[in-house]
Amino acid sequence: MTDSKDKNTEKNNPNYEQNKKDEPLSHIAKVMIIGFFGGVFWSLIGYIAHFFNFTELGPSLILQPWAVGDWKNETIGEWIGIIIIGLLSVGVALIYNVFLKNIQKIWPGILFGIALWAIVFYILNPIFPNLESVREFSKNTIITTICLYILYGVFVGYSISYDAEQMKQA
Repeated sequence: MTDSKDKNTEKNNPNYEQNKKDEPLSHIAKVMIIGFFGGVFWSLIGYIAHFFNFTELGPSLILQPWAVGDWKNETIGEWIGIIIIGLLSVGVALIYNVFLKNIQKIWPGILFGIALWAIVFYILNPIFPNLESVREFSKNTIITTICLYILYGVFVGYSISYDAEQMKQA
């Protein structure tokens, strides 16, 4: 029979697996997770918007300069595009972390999203062979994509800023 003293010793023994504490993730690891999840989630929403014809552009746009064949315009291309956008979004989140993580407001995320939209559709436009200029987009495409980029920027920005603030308090 085990007495209460032995049970107390078991509860407090750091060698037992149930008594070990997990190390928290570093801020950079959280930023990378936020970036990946934000990219996947908002490009999935973009795919849904494309599916319901709110926009002419889907996540497979990212494959246009590099992939050969018609598969990139089909469903498999959209899903691969979503994953690639998630991976690229890790780098975007790290950039946000370097420059804007200490600002605890919604505006940096909104402006960051608008800046990303401008970079993709104005500066990077020449690398996408089948992408017409912004002036040729429908109003639905322009409004939908700007809104998606703003929501992405707010999600990534606010999440990173919140975590940075929590790390300061800990």
